[in-house]
Amino acid sequence: MVRQTATAAGLPHPAGPYSHVAGVGGLHFASGQAGADGEGRLASGIADQSRQCFANLLAAVGAAGATEKDVVKVAVYLTDVADFAAMNEAYESAFTAPYPARTTVYVTLPPGMLIEADVVAVTAAKEHAE
Repeated sequence: MVRQTATAAGLPHPAGPYSHVAGVGGLHFASGQAGADGEGRLASGIADQSRQCFANLLAAVGAAGATEKDVVKVAVYLTDVADFAAMNEAYESAFTAPYPARTTVYVTLPPGMLIEADVVAVTAAKEHAE
C-alpha cells in the first residue's frame, strides 16, 4: 500500500514538512491542528480555539474522504488544566455519540496557542471498495 496525503482547503498551510492528513488503506491520521483560521490567526479564548481546532481536524480528515463518524481516536493537548471544561464542551459539540476514544494531556505550546489536537479516522479501504 502507498501512503496517501491530502491538504484541506481553508486550513493554515503546514508549518513544516508534513501533510494535513496522511493515510494508507482506510486509516487516516490528521496532523495536529490549533484553534487558528486559514490565515493562521488564533481564535480568542479556549472555547473559540477549541471549536476552531475541532473544525480544522474534521476538515482535514474530510479532505481524505472521512467524516466525523469515522473518527475513532482524538488526542488533545491543552496548556492549562483549567481549560478542560470549555474544551470538553466544544468537543461534545464537534463529535457525536458514540464518542471516539480520547486522550487529554497538558503541555507547553507556542505563545497564544491554548489547544492542539490530532485524530485518527477509519474508512473502508478504497483499494478494496467495489
